[in-house]
Amino acid sequence: MEKYFKLIRLDKPTGIFLLFWPCAWGLVIANSTINNEILFYKFLILFFLGSVLMRSAGCVYNDIIDQKIDQKVKRTSARPIATGSVSIPQAWFVIFLLIFLSLIILFQFNSNSIIFGLSSGILVAIYPFMKRITYWPQLFLGITFNWGVILAWLAFEGEFSFAPIALYISAILWTLGYDSIYGMQDIKDDLKIGIKSTSIKFEKKIKFFLLFCYLTSISFLLVSLKLLNTNIYTYVLAILSSGILFFQILVYEKDTPKKNFKLFALNNYYGLSIFLTLMVTINND
Repeated sequence: MEKYFKLIRLDKPTGIFLLFWPCAWGLVIANSTINNEILFYKFLILFFLGSVLMRSAGCVYNDIIDQKIDQKVKRTSARPIATGSVSIPQAWFVIFLLIFLSLIILFQFNSNSIIFGLSSGILVAIYPFMKRITYWPQLFLGITFNWGVILAWLAFEGEFSFAPIALYISAILWTLGYDSIYGMQDIKDDLKIGIKSTSIKFEKKIKFFLLFCYLTSISFLLVSLKLLNTNIYTYVLAILSSGILFFQILVYEKDTPKKNFKLFALNNYYGLSIFLTLMVTINND
């Protein structure tokens, strides 16, 4: 069972929360217009379970597609599919099981949410190939990984709005930044193999690139808060939370893989802090 535990990355839960927090943001801002606490917490639990399942399924799928690449990268060479301890047919069975469970959760929502949620499958399927053809796989990850912002809004509201779209763009740019830090761990191996990433593209100007990503992300977050007519405390707490992002830029050092992973993991606290900010201020307007 341990190999399957590692296969679906339950030993590394940071990714689960980075997928979940944008969903939680979307739920909070949507509930601010409806104010249905019972439904909110029900959906919060469902989205968390969905984040666990879909992140796990995505990891297994990526490992299938990247089997040969993972074998050549020091950080990923011990993954179950790369080592052969889990076969490709076994991995596909795990994926189908996880997707089946995810669909049970998705079908708890309204029809627009279901259609929008199913459409994310196209992005998930394409994502592993992006690093083979473009230096912007982190941007594509952001588009895919933060789909839950809009999905969460639709689960409550049933139709699109500018506020969650601005929040979605903010989350995309946030992901573009933190995943570029994450990619710095593998930059030497990736260069040898020929894998592309924003980490490689902006290696010599990574701090300026991160500054652009995080400043733009925060700007779109503030636009979303403006569209929601939030109070001044929301803006203050959101800006204070952004200190977690700028701290990453300040202390980043090249060729320190362990430190880079710790900086990447800090983003979990940023996601949590924005969630708590929205919960405390918006829900108490």
